[in-house]
Amino acid sequence: MQLRHKSLLSAALVTLVLAAPARAGAPADSAPRTGGWQQVGDDATSGVSGLALSGKAAAHGAVDALVVHDNKKPGQSRISHVTFHPSAPKDTKVTPLAWDGMEPKDLEAIEAVPGTDGEFMALASRGLVYRLHVDGDTARVLDLTPLPAIPEGADFEGFALGTAHGKTVAVWADRGAGADRPATVFAAPFSLNEYGEAEFGSVRKAEFRAAYPKGDVRHVSDISIAKSGRIMVSSASDAGDDGPFASAVSEAGRVSLNASGSAATLRIGAPRSAPDRFDGRKIEAVECLPGADGRALLGTDDENLGGFVKSASVCGG
Repeated sequence: MQLRHKSLLSAALVTLVLAAPARAGAPADSAPRTGGWQQVGDDATSGVSGLALSGKAAAHGAVDALVVHDNKKPGQSRISHVTFHPSAPKDTKVTPLAWDGMEPKDLEAIEAVPGTDGEFMALASRGLVYRLHVDGDTARVLDLTPLPAIPEGADFEGFALGTAHGKTVAVWADRGAGADRPATVFAAPFSLNEYGEAEFGSVRKAEFRAAYPKGDVRHVSDISIAKSGRIMVSSASDAGDDGPFASAVSEAGRVSLNASGSAATLRIGAPRSAPDRFDGRKIEAVECLPGADGRALLGTDDENLGGFVKSASVCGG
């Protein structure tokens, strides 16, 4: 079964939306020493805790996306738009969006809703999912739904949507913590009812332990669904708000739907290959891009050091 990432609804080349640095429309900074990472935020309030392709076409190889920030105080930025130019850092732009509706605390993921125009699901760490409509410079809250089967003490950091047989499947994860608490990955059929409310079908779940980093690791810091239902996850660790940080991206398993779309199958296991390592960064956003080259857009929340983005071949061919 071919499971297509929700981003295939957008143009082949897309633009990235990120958390804002100092001013709207400001060019993001980049330095040669960053290894291809472009800075899109310069403090603890402008890191990237999740990102989604915007669905808008972008010229000259740019990527257009929406990015969420894990801020908790009233009035702080929750969502930004980023136009990411991989080969032209000076052209990368970051613009904060207005949030219209109940302000969330600690947004950790965002995904476009397949088959819609400008609608997204944004996940807060305690399991509340915000259905958004993004138009121009405003993200408006349309609905609010809790995830199903929320375990006690859960701390969610990843949410992804994919399609198969014309139906949608959701995958999300409690991040886990260190050697004693692996991540728990969940999957369920997903739909919007006639009132626009999010509905989840029967939930499947499985545990996942990251091969890297070691120590005080968040086993899953974000999730993306690649071709054929492969589940790609980022894992991350930090020793404090100033680092040091370490991250990796690896394949965690696969998800599929039956022909009617009424039941999901989730297979999680040890990565079949060594993870792609990114030392010095705390990756909290991974989005597999459409196309055959297996590239992804990655985003970091490097706490006091701000946020960075880059593209990398981590989603397989």
